[in-house]
Amino acid sequence: MAERIFNVLFLCTHNSARSVIAEALLNTIGRDRFQAFSAGSMPSGRVNPFAVELVRTLGYVTDNIRSKSWEEFAGPDAPHMDIIITVCDNAAGEACPFWPGHPATAHWGFPDPSVVEGSDDDKRQAFNQVFHAIRRRIDLLASLPVEKLEHLALADTLKRIHTQ
Repeated sequence: MAERIFNVLFLCTHNSARSVIAEALLNTIGRDRFQAFSAGSMPSGRVNPFAVELVRTLGYVTDNIRSKSWEEFAGPDAPHMDIIITVCDNAAGEACPFWPGHPATAHWGFPDPSVVEGSDDDKRQAFNQVFHAIRRRIDLLASLPVEKLEHLALADTLKRIHTQ
C-alpha cells in the first residue's frame, strides 16, 4: 500500500519569499510523501525574483508559483491540510482562519530577506542564508519516520470522530 501524502501549508504575511521557498523545497525534497502549498495573510501579489531564482536552482518549475491569500486554503473546496507552518514572525502573531480538521501547527521564524538593502549580491546572500536555514528544517521534516507522520493522521482522525 502506498504511503499517505501529507499536505503542508506554509504561511507568511506576503507570500513572496520564505513561504514560497519552503513550498518549493518540500515539494522537491519530500515529493513522495508531501504536497506543499504556500499562502499569505496579506499577499503582495508577486513572488520576489530572488526567491524565484533560488527555487529554480532546485529544478522546481516556477511557472505556477504565485503570491496568494490563505483564504484559498480555508474554504470547503480547498485541500485538507495536515500541517500548517508559519515562517515569519508577523504570521505567528496573526489570527489564523479556522482550518478544517485542526491540522498540526508550528512556527519556524526566519528573517525576511526581502527587506535587505544593498546590492543584488547583498540581497542574494540574504536569500541564500534563509534558503539554507529553511532547507535544514525541511530536510528534518522530510526525514521523519512514517510512524511520526501517521501519528499526525491518527490525531486528525480522532478529532474528526469527536465531531461525528
